[in-house]
Amino acid sequence: MKIGITGGIGSGKSYVCQLLKQRGIEVYDCDSAAKRLMRTSAPLQQRLTALIGNDTYREDGSLNKAVVAQFLLASEENAKAIDAIVHPAVFEDYLKSGMEWVESAILYESGLDKILDKVIVITAPEEIRIKRIMKRDNISAEKAKEWIARQLPQETVREKADYEIVNDGETPLEPQIDQLFK
Repeated sequence: MKIGITGGIGSGKSYVCQLLKQRGIEVYDCDSAAKRLMRTSAPLQQRLTALIGNDTYREDGSLNKAVVAQFLLASEENAKAIDAIVHPAVFEDYLKSGMEWVESAILYESGLDKILDKVIVITAPEEIRIKRIMKRDNISAEKAKEWIARQLPQETVREKADYEIVNDGETPLEPQIDQLFK
């Protein structure tokens, strides 16, 4: 069975995945995998370079994040073009990993949900998410709100998911995780 974990920025997906790891469940992290693949996959590097330009990677082979970010933020079409290269590579890597569980902030936007049997959404009130993002990334509330606004609304994701774990700092997480296994 393939199980996805999703939720908006600041919802606490990574924390819930840590709790799952304590129970012996390995969760494939799409964000980390995308970063790793952009550093290590020659075919992916070639496609990104063909799309963005020769300065996508530095002479030492490292990703030129500033160049990629500039290209990405220039237009919605650019972002979709990068996604069309990176997402399939991540999906393939996930399937090859043999892991059943996968974490992705953009699970529905990327189409990953189409290859999963069940989806769990981690939710939290927006005020809490904003505080978590501000603390974690040392940014303003306005910037945190911008990042939240770039993702699917939490309510939309909640409606699409099979299960919800509320991570509001008050509702105990362990009993909610226990329910998943019943």
